[in-house]
Amino acid sequence: MAKRTKSKALDTEFTMFDVVYEDGSRTSNRRVPTALLGGLDGDEPARTAIMEQDQVISEKSGKPPLAIKTLARASKSAAEPDPRKDDRKKRSA
Repeated sequence: MAKRTKSKALDTEFTMFDVVYEDGSRTSNRRVPTALLGGLDGDEPARTAIMEQDQVISEKSGKPPLAIKTLARASKSAAEPDPRKDDRKKRSA
């Protein structure tokens, strides 16, 4: 059987961020276009992009958006599933 390879387009197109809000809640792997990042502002444009995403979500849900406390890039291991877990599932099936 042919081995599937992951597409690298998603890795270069988006950067994942973990967000902690003022109330202590957390969201993981929030996608921000990589084109927005870098330069003199570093990751600060990601905060603006995530705040815009939160505004859209709050309009749809009818709840006010939460204030962002901290913003950090997600680790690669959190963004990518562990391929060994898939192997275990296949063997036990």
